[in-house]
Amino acid sequence: MTDQPTPVREVLREAARRLAEGGVASPEYDAAELLAHVLGTTRARLPLVDEVEPAPRERYHDLVARRATREPLQHLTGTAAFRHVELLVGPGVFVPRPETELLAGWAIERAREAGRATGQRPVVVDLCTGSGAIARSIADEVPDARVHAVELDPSAFLWAERNLATTGVDLALGDMAEAFPRLDGTVDVVVCNPPYIPLEAFESVAPEARDHDPTLALWSGEDGLDAMRVLEATAARLLRPDGWVGAEHADVQGESATQVFLDTGRWVGVRDHEDLAGRPRYVAARLAR
Repeated sequence: MTDQPTPVREVLREAARRLAEGGVASPEYDAAELLAHVLGTTRARLPLVDEVEPAPRERYHDLVARRATREPLQHLTGTAAFRHVELLVGPGVFVPRPETELLAGWAIERAREAGRATGQRPVVVDLCTGSGAIARSIADEVPDARVHAVELDPSAFLWAERNLATTGVDLALGDMAEAFPRLDGTVDVVVCNPPYIPLEAFESVAPEARDHDPTLALWSGEDGLDAMRVLEATAARLLRPDGWVGAEHADVQGESATQVFLDTGRWVGVRDHEDLAGRPRYVAARLAR
């Protein structure tokens, strides 16, 4: 490497080439995000930078090499954007995906509706909170909501603690099946992004998730719906009559995840929702009166 400054365009072009060779799905985007991180700026402001000095270029080279091995971008930058908040993430916690923002938005709207209908503070429970992404978004966008969140994985719980520290969210370490018995029959909205990948799908999962996300956040039995069944029972226990539950699932589980709720006879208005790409993404249902 030269010990002279290098034009930004040249640095980005070479980085994107290396990332593409490594199979990264969005090489230009990731190259720009990593360079902005190293330079202490934003991707949008990179055009204002003309050259990269040797020292930051060396740090950037190392990060690009790690990303090319499919280490998650968010692990390298230490943060993940989610709706209107920025989360701290790293090894030991599931990196929140953009698709889950739709489920969070759905929960936010249902919480607002509940508050308007009752004239009281809406009560929301986020099961399998992971990094705390959904819980924090609800606390951020529905500030009068009483938000409770639970996480089973001790490593992920530590990340959630950091992300929820100043939000007022009631965070617990434990199994969602036994979460918050004191709230039984009083909750307005239960929301969850559970593990939903079938064990047989191991080889088809992107290396960023398969090799770096915690196993508890990914795998859920032979059909990928073991956690969904637990979620259904827990939501039925927690919710008040007419309360809502919403849960993310794999894009091939639009019918099977919905059927988990239909089979019990406890729910009305069971409906699946698509993401922005038109793929089945989350199921929502209302507890029968």
